[in-house]
Amino acid sequence: MVEGPEGARGLVGRHLGYSEWVEITQDQVDRFADATGDHQWIHVDVERAKRESPYGGPIAHGYLTLSLIPQLLPQILRIDGFRMGVNYGSERMRFPAPVPVGSRVRAGATMEAVTEVRGGIQTDLVVTVEVEGSEKPALVATIVFRRFV
Repeated sequence: MVEGPEGARGLVGRHLGYSEWVEITQDQVDRFADATGDHQWIHVDVERAKRESPYGGPIAHGYLTLSLIPQLLPQILRIDGFRMGVNYGSERMRFPAPVPVGSRVRAGATMEAVTEVRGGIQTDLVVTVEVEGSEKPALVATIVFRRFV
């Protein structure tokens, strides 16, 4: 945990650590498919994915992996001393490797930049979501937050 704009600025260029591992379940993938309307067979048809997928079974949606960031990032970083914060978006988002259902993922984060914005600061965090046992990350993205004093 750090306090205020100066505390956040002190993190620039630093790797901030890792979250706990989280298992990705088929139920979670199915619920995400229902919420988004993305029922592509590689995600939700377990038997077909086992037969036809190059991954040997179903995989999580890339955007499901991205949607885990609000769960995982608070385990890595807490910045106090602000009235409120908002998710401002993401940049340079890539999904280099699949997340097989049943695998475990965790996030790591590095503070890339802290800049002044009207009423507060903007923090740019490079977040990498790793799949346990995989050489390539499942997600690499710059996540942008604005925090207001």
